[in-house]
Amino acid sequence: MATEFAWKRSSYSGNDGSACVECAGDRGWVLIRDSKDAGGRRLTVSRAGWHAFVLLARS
Repeated sequence: MATEFAWKRSSYSGNDGSACVECAGDRGWVLIRDSKDAGGRRLTVSRAGWHAFVLLARS
């Protein structure tokens, strides 16, 4: 049985659903998906990698 994650949508995503990114945590990893294709491919990065990305995006 597949594990279901608690996906969180970006606060910058619009209400129309046209450009939404969702993330979920799983142990030492962060999973990222396109909310328009919830069953599609997922990008998996380490928590450290995600943290570095967020810091860079904020700067």
